[in-house]
Amino acid sequence: MATARRGNRAFAAAFAQYLARVDPMPRLHRRELLGTAACFVVTQSAAGAVISNMLPWQPNEAKPPTPAKAGNWQFFTHDEGKAAEAIADRIIPPDAQFAGGKDAGCAVFVDNQLAGPYGRREGWYNRPPFKKGLPSQGEQGDKGPAQVWRNGLRALDSLAQGKYAKPFAQLADRDKDQLLHGLEDGTVSLPGADGKEFFQQALKDIQTGFFADPIYGGNKDMVSWRMIGFPGTRYDYRDWVDRHNQRYPLAPVSLQGRADWTEHGS
Repeated sequence: MATARRGNRAFAAAFAQYLARVDPMPRLHRRELLGTAACFVVTQSAAGAVISNMLPWQPNEAKPPTPAKAGNWQFFTHDEGKAAEAIADRIIPPDAQFAGGKDAGCAVFVDNQLAGPYGRREGWYNRPPFKKGLPSQGEQGDKGPAQVWRNGLRALDSLAQGKYAKPFAQLADRDKDQLLHGLEDGTVSLPGADGKEFFQQALKDIQTGFFADPIYGGNKDMVSWRMIGFPGTRYDYRDWVDRHNQRYPLAPVSLQGRADWTEHGS
């Protein structure tokens, strides 16, 4: 061991002499290095600014997702879109104070999702074998959300036409509810589609659209957040973190901000 240590010391000394010959960079003493670092900190700090009576950013400065807008359907056909709106309005019916699923834009949200990566099952394992799993294991079939919606809406309209001589969207609310309750509990079968699977898919997607950020097409005017008192994507909650069991009094904020924060109120 002693021989090895002497050998290491000899190698270190030789290597230090080599660096002294080939390294043209000047060496700084510790005091000089600390002085240089202090000058750098002062120089960098001088670029700071005092911010008061204003927000330290502009709306949409973080480049959020492109807002989904109501208009032409992206995935649904015209008839499918009407049926999806009708389903949304029965799952989340309107009342005197808050909009229902249709006016909240839930079908718009679902339409945009089905037209995008969610509907195409991007990132999912899509190869057989396909076996029915436990409820906790999520969707295990070979269809995916887009196909479940398309098959389900077609079959639902076919069932409504056969029973009431009208498409689902034109039925009375009590008849819509009767069909949807039957799909939920398995007492109503859809021709060529799994009715219970379709209802569960529709329920999950419509609920997601109702509570998602409005930038994705649903939750118009932050209706669900106002309903439950959710503050949204506000910048800072520190003043309210310790105020338990108190209603939050401020209006919610989405990824797009609020209409009254923008120059034109939009």
